[in-house]
Amino acid sequence: MTVSLHEQQASLSPFGAPDQRTRFTANRVAIEKLDGTVVAERSDPRASFAGHELATPWDPLQRAYFNGYAQWIYLTLPFALAMPGFVIEDIEPWQEGKETWRGLRATFPASIASHSTKQEFYFGDDGLLRRHDYPVDVAGGFAAAQYVDEVQEFDGLKFPTRRRAYMRDAQGRPVLDAEMVFISSSISATSASVDSGARGRSTLWDTAARRLGQFRATPP
Repeated sequence: MTVSLHEQQASLSPFGAPDQRTRFTANRVAIEKLDGTVVAERSDPRASFAGHELATPWDPLQRAYFNGYAQWIYLTLPFALAMPGFVIEDIEPWQEGKETWRGLRATFPASIASHSTKQEFYFGDDGLLRRHDYPVDVAGGFAAAQYVDEVQEFDGLKFPTRRRAYMRDAQGRPVLDAEMVFISSSISATSASVDSGARGRSTLWDTAARRLGQFRATPP
């Protein structure tokens, strides 16, 4: 997957066939051949999720849209939060076992596609992200808690190489027997590969995780 670091653009290759890739922006998603020939496209892809619930199946363009925005956010955090239009505020810390994690709430600008407008991030004493909370608006708005760990350093930048997303109960605790997504990444200074699996009740999440494939993070 190739992502832009300064604007929300992403492309995943291959997708659906060896000679196909995706093209994602917040307002348009497309599946195209490697020579640029458009196979399918959709403007305002967010609108296509209206009325969706957790188990509503997705079509290929919806999977491409979800993959594009989700991986763009994951690969650009926390730097994306410093982009124009984001509003950041302190919130109550989260107690995880013996650790206390500082809490921040980010309000995303309308120009950035993501899980939801408001999301919470929790950081350890070392300043590294530990947990990412959000409602998943494209899947009925259910509450998710994503834990990130196995941090590795690449060219002086630290990235979590494992992500586990769970459903979240009314007290904000992860429901450990409702793991929705598991992502394990292998990253080098110029490239990365992702082995993704999903467990839980949702076909939607299982399909999305299988589509993550391989990505490469490069500046525009």
